[in-house]
Amino acid sequence: MEYNTQRKKLIIPEYGRHVQQLVDHCVTIENEEDRNKFAGAIIDVMGEMNPHLRDIPDFQHKLWDQLYIMSDFKLQVNAPYTLLSREEMITPPRKMHYPVKETKYRYYGTTVKKMIEVAKTWEEGDRKEGLKIAIANQMKKNYLKWNKDQIEDEVIFTHLEELSDGSLKANESDELVAVTAQQMNSSQLNNNTKNAKRKTQKNKIKKN
Repeated sequence: MEYNTQRKKLIIPEYGRHVQQLVDHCVTIENEEDRNKFAGAIIDVMGEMNPHLRDIPDFQHKLWDQLYIMSDFKLQVNAPYTLLSREEMITPPRKMHYPVKETKYRYYGTTVKKMIEVAKTWEEGDRKEGLKIAIANQMKKNYLKWNKDQIEDEVIFTHLEELSDGSLKANESDELVAVTAQQMNSSQLNNNTKNAKRKTQKNKIKKN
């Protein structure tokens, strides 16, 4: 009795040993025309085994590539597509370059930092002052969402000045909205409850 563990390892196990044997036989066919016909028949079998691939663009191209891989790149056929080479298979993908983002004061979020960059470009005046206060208020809310401790307005303005490279400085008359961590947690809980109710109502409508 022969066990699978004693047999040759399958290159693409999803197609099974019988398909692999067909591919191995196809490689040995000397007549080019017969070899091409046999390869096309194998493609039909592979397609029937994976009907879900029919919805994928270039479905046939994928099957021909897999056939070629299963032949250990030895199959010589007139494929309707340019097939993968062994070099393309073993070449590692190019390293992705991820954007480097500063990690300081992450709880303020990237949106606040983008707003600060916009405010830095504005000319001095009431418009810029209004945006400065709006940003500071949002910074305070974002801080309280992620930290239980209360934070002084002076600290918020200090962070704002630091993040804006000194472009957005606080005045003595500047005041922020009075918000506590408890209020932010309660507001977040209410939003979650509302979202849950909306999902429940949508599910009821779909069932009806």
